[in-house]
Amino acid sequence: METLVVNTESANLTEEQFFQLCIQNKEISFERDKNKNIIIMSPVGFLSSWYEGRLFRMLDQWNEQTNLGYVTGASGGYNLPNGAMRAADVAWIRKERIDKLPENEKMKFPNLCPDFVIELKSKSDSIKTLKEKMAEWMNNGCRLGWLIDFENKRVYVFNPTLDTLAKEGNEPEFSITEFSQKSISGGNVLPGFELDFTQFD
Repeated sequence: METLVVNTESANLTEEQFFQLCIQNKEISFERDKNKNIIIMSPVGFLSSWYEGRLFRMLDQWNEQTNLGYVTGASGGYNLPNGAMRAADVAWIRKERIDKLPENEKMKFPNLCPDFVIELKSKSDSIKTLKEKMAEWMNNGCRLGWLIDFENKRVYVFNPTLDTLAKEGNEPEFSITEFSQKSISGGNVLPGFELDFTQFD
């Protein structure tokens, strides 16, 4: 999706002010990087939105059966340890991590990094920028990430066991799963979850 980065250093927004900005402009997707720049993202096209909704539903159905955690969509933000506020197209976080939070924090952006994230590449997205965002998720404690490129029918799999913690200026490591393999497993992070690529044909 197209993005606009706004330097807000001089505005010196508090966490509460930034949260209010987000909830009072629900038609706009906001993120904030570790340098406090606000990132404004445009809506995506029909196909990307359909992919996003279907992925959410598939993960949520697995989660309803296992009751292991919570699934959030693109409007669910997380305050990361590095000071950024990021939202994934689809994210999952273990139940016990959310359940122990105070109720007032659950009403806002929790100070946690999800255990699993999915980011989708739309036609206008830069793969380099998305890989950098995936590296940020991993560097802040995410245990598994899938960057899905439906146009080229592949998934970039980010996993801390692949030494994905990106060094300054270096691209993080990842493996690639092609759609020709028919499915991809959530492994130990999402036990029993299989993403069937044929569901998107």
